[in-house]
Amino acid sequence: IIKIMPEVFHVLTFEKILKANGARRVSDEAAQEFANIVEEKVLKILEEAISLAKHAGRKTLLAEDIRLVVKRS
Repeated sequence: IIKIMPEVFHVLTFEKILKANGARRVSDEAAQEFANIVEEKVLKILEEAISLAKHAGRKTLLAEDIRLVVKRS
């Protein structure tokens, strides 16, 4: 199971992302929901990329693994 450490993805970071992309105001609930969705997607990509690296017989996760997962999605 892959886990994200608390504070790696802070809700304020997502509020800043939303505002930087045009949202004038962002509720705490909206920022939290956005953070939850992004975290889910990031974890799924990470899990699949690690699986690809292991399948290739590597211990090292490569950018190529991540790109391949995102491209397939």
